Amino acid sequence: MSTILVTGGSGFIGSHAISQLLAAGHEVRTTVRSLQREGDVRAMLNQGAMLNQGRAPADRLSFFAANLEGDQGWPEAVAGCEYVLHVASPFPAHVPRHEDELIVPARDGALRVLGAARDAGVKRVVLTSSFAAIGYGHQPQTAPFDETDWTDPNAGGLAPYVKSKTLAERAAWDFIGREGGALELAVVNPVAVFGPVLGPDYSTSILLLRRMLDGGMPVCPRLYFGVVDVRDVADLHIRAMLNPAAKGERFLAVAGECMALLDMAKVLKAGMGASAKRVPSRQLPDWLVRIIAIGVPVMRQILPELGKIKNSSNAKARRVLGWAPRSNEESILSAAESLVRLSLLTARSSYRS
Repeated sequence: MSTILVTGGSGFIGSHAISQLLAAGHEVRTTVRSLQREGDVRAMLNQGAMLNQGRAPADRLSFFAANLEGDQGWPEAVAGCEYVLHVASPFPAHVPRHEDELIVPARDGALRVLGAARDAGVKRVVLTSSFAAIGYGHQPQTAPFDETDWTDPNAGGLAPYVKSKTLAERAAWDFIGREGGALELAVVNPVAVFGPVLGPDYSTSILLLRRMLDGGMPVCPRLYFGVVDVRDVADLHIRAMLNPAAKGERFLAVAGECMALLDMAKVLKAGMGASAKRVPSRQLPDWLVRIIAIGVPVMRQILPELGKIKNSSNAKARRVLGWAPRSNEESILSAAESLVRLSLLTARSSYRS
């Protein structure tokens, strides 16, 4: 068994990756901004283990304080590790005042982790990038996106998050090519991540479902999302970590074709019983979205994506790594069920399976 560092252990993907690594018998380290978060992370891991009728082993997990915006703590965290899963990256639910609030910590944080890993003799880093680094800034296309595609960071109208993920991944590949030494790099590019939450730290994708279930989204804008389960994203990271064929490769993490937000609402309506009574059943016309966006900055961000269907292919991950993801419907329902089970909804209606 290996010693593995997972950055951002309090996050949605990070906590699931730690849970799977511990279940496989590895020694795991994780970074958090403050060691006061250790109790929160262990509670999430216990929640994840209980879903599988087990309990997270406490003796094979250790914590290190490190921040993407500073050098302190990283050399200690990576010392003696064979692999690093660099999952930590900023993704706020609000619109930043300036794009550099996201770009700088994402790019510089990746370079800090890679530099520390190289200096410590780590074999391979698996970087969590995003479909955001693949499918934006292009002319409309019907063919699915794949790992050869790159977002153009100079294209107009890109959201700060999209630019941050693109520039961070580009910087990582440049680092490996220029000064990585013997360090290997593989990259995972997830679409919108759903699946069971283990606590109050979860993805912005899950926030969409929570707003629908809580009644905070009375109608659905005409938006489309690729879907993948967080458990499958964590599994793909581990496959990319261990498989020799993953060296120097990117892997899209996507389960199937894009889903309209309204179709996600229909899945919730069909599968969540009384808990879905506030879920919307109508789609908001584009012209009305544009009017609302005049006074609502967060709505302004979605305008360029209205009606755009961006399918992507998981053929490479299946072929090279033997990856087999869950269905879109299972990912969405398991996310909703966990929100209800952990009382993370404002509307606390009971769920009946």
